[in-house]
Amino acid sequence: MVEKIIAACDGASKGNPGPAAWAWVIGRSDGEVDRWEAGPLGRATNNVAELTALERLLEALDPAVPAEVRMDSQYAMKAVTTWLPGWRRKGWKTSAGTPVANKELVVRIDELLTGRDVAFVYTPAHQVDGDPLNDAADRAASHTARTQEPTGSATGAPVPPPEASTRASAPRARSAAPSRSSAGSAASSSASSPVSSPRRSRPSGGTLKAKFPGRCRCGKPYGKGETIAKNPDGWGHPTCV
Repeated sequence: MVEKIIAACDGASKGNPGPAAWAWVIGRSDGEVDRWEAGPLGRATNNVAELTALERLLEALDPAVPAEVRMDSQYAMKAVTTWLPGWRRKGWKTSAGTPVANKELVVRIDELLTGRDVAFVYTPAHQVDGDPLNDAADRAASHTARTQEPTGSATGAPVPPPEASTRASAPRARSAAPSRSSAGSAASSSASSPVSSPRRSRPSGGTLKAKFPGRCRCGKPYGKGETIAKNPDGWGHPTCV
């Protein structure tokens, strides 16, 4: 009998908002992926994708078995472990009295967690020696955000490869075109415009402090309070605009 299920979930939005998707993976005893699933969301924000991924994972898990859920979204983590009890007490209002963002998803997750033993573990994304389940969920969500086609182990499909390998065959001559958003991606900045292009260093707007953590188009996350700038795909590091 399984004593505890180890799983991970992740969401991706190519533009934030933009083409989005959710994904979850469940691990085997040896740490490898046992089964997984990913689905498209059309146009949505990264936060919606992250919360949907958790919702779909909880629906897939046996509620009678304790679970450990690994996530790289600080927003989704804090929503369910820190903010949710207060939101519930206040009638799904924030401390400022405004409606909770993504309320339907948050309420549904609250229902799915009731009476269950679920531990949440934050796992930073895109680390060289990072968590393999979180990495698999990240790749599945990012791939499905691009394709907008549902997929998973039930169809016999393997977990998608890293985005960097799918871009390797792209002709370098096309690098002058606007680069694809890398939210939820492990791709490096080598796929973007040449260094000589003025677009790399000239921001498309002013900067501000991030209200929530997120991911830049370069694939790396930025934290709450960090300076970010508007780019053609959403928000991210000023140097990546």
